[in-house]
Amino acid sequence: MLKQTDSQVYKILKAEEKRQRETLMMIPSENHSSWAVRQAVGSCLQDKYCEGYPGKRYYQGQENFDKIETLCQERAKKLFRVQCVNVQALSGGPANSAVYFGLLNPGDKIMGLKLDQGGHISHGLNINFSGKFYETCFYYVNQAGFIDYEKLSEIARKEKPKIIIAGITAYPRKLDFAKFAKIANSINAYLMADIAHVAGLVIAGVYPNPAHYADIITTTTHKTLRGPRGALIMVTKKGLAKDPDLPKKIDRAVFPGLQGGPHMNNIAGIAVALKEASKASFKKYCRQIVKNAEILAQSLKKHGFNLCSDGTDTHLILIDLRNFKISGKQVAINLEKAGIITNYNAVPYDPNPLFNPSGLRLGTPGITSRGIAGPQMRQIAGFIARVIKNREIKQVRGEVKKLCRKFPIKREY
Repeated sequence: MLKQTDSQVYKILKAEEKRQRETLMMIPSENHSSWAVRQAVGSCLQDKYCEGYPGKRYYQGQENFDKIETLCQERAKKLFRVQCVNVQALSGGPANSAVYFGLLNPGDKIMGLKLDQGGHISHGLNINFSGKFYETCFYYVNQAGFIDYEKLSEIARKEKPKIIIAGITAYPRKLDFAKFAKIANSINAYLMADIAHVAGLVIAGVYPNPAHYADIITTTTHKTLRGPRGALIMVTKKGLAKDPDLPKKIDRAVFPGLQGGPHMNNIAGIAVALKEASKASFKKYCRQIVKNAEILAQSLKKHGFNLCSDGTDTHLILIDLRNFKISGKQVAINLEKAGIITNYNAVPYDPNPLFNPSGLRLGTPGITSRGIAGPQMRQIAGFIARVIKNREIKQVRGEVKKLCRKFPIKREY
C-alpha cells in the first residue's frame, strides 16, 4: 500500500531497512524492537485523541484507550517495583522536563552529572530547557573516570539543589544509588534517578534498582528496554512518603503543563515491550548485553585502546582516542563506512570541543538482539582496531556484511 501511495517514502524506508540489515547497531541508545511492538505502534490507536488521563478524558470514545494506558501503568509498576507511573511523556528529555516543571519554580537549582563527564543535556546543560529555566550545578568524575561521591557531597552541601539527578548517558559504570540517597537526604533534596540507558538492565536484575532510594525515576522505553520511543515517570514509595502529591504534580506537569494528547499507539507499544521484558528470555538477553560489553572492553584493551574508567560493568563503553591522535568524529565516520555504527562523544576532561571530541561511545544492546555473543565480540573489536589503525575500511565492510547475514535482525523476542 505504501509503495503505491508514496513511492518516495517507500524507497527511503526500504533503504533504511537495508542499512540496518547490513550494519552493526552499536550506539548504546539504539535497539531493534519486535514485530509485536511495531504492530502496536503502527495500529489504528494512532487515530484517536486522548487528552487527559484514564477516567478523566476530554473526548468521548475512550474505553479501549483507558484500558491500554492502565495496563501499561500496571505492568511498569510491577516490573520496576514502584507505586505510581505516568506513561504519557513523549521521550526522556520531556520526561525530565516534566519532573522539573512539576516540582520546581523557575530559578530553583538542579544538580546533575556534567555532560562531558557522562551526563545528559536534560540534566542542566545551558543550551537545554533545564539549564535555561533553572539554576544548575554539576558533579564530576575523578581522573580515573569514576564518580567522586565525596566531592559530590561537598558540592551538594554547598549548592543545596532542590533536585539531584542520578543519571548517565556516557558513564560506563553502575551508580551507587544508596550514596546518592544519603546525600540528597542530608540536604532535603529530591533524588531523581534517570535510568533511560539501563532500564532493561534494572528489570533483569543486572543493574541496581533505584526504587528503594530515589523519589522519582524517569526512563526512556527504547534502548535496553527494546520498546518504542517513549518514556515513563515513576514515583516510588519513598517519594510518596516525602510528598503524597508527587503523582498529581507530575501528571499535571505532563498534561496540561507541557503536552496535549498522548500518543496512545506508542503507549500500547510500551505495554507490549513491558510484557516482553517480563519474560525469562529478556533477563537472559540483558545478562548477555553486559557480558558482551565486558568481552568487547577487554578485547579493545588488548588492541591498545584506552577506555574511560578502564572498562565497563554496563552496556556501554567509552573509548579515549587521544593516544591514537585521531578525533572521535573521524573514527565514527570511518566506522560507519565500514558498517559499524557508533557515535563520537566527549571524554572526561576532554581538551577538544564537543563537536569534535576525543571519544567514541559504543554499546551492545542492538547487536545482542541479533544473537551476537562472545566470539563475535572479539571479532568486532578486531574490526574496530583494523579501521582505526590500518584504515581497512573496505575489507572490514565486507566482513561486517557477512557477520550481519550470519546473525540477521530478529523481530520476535
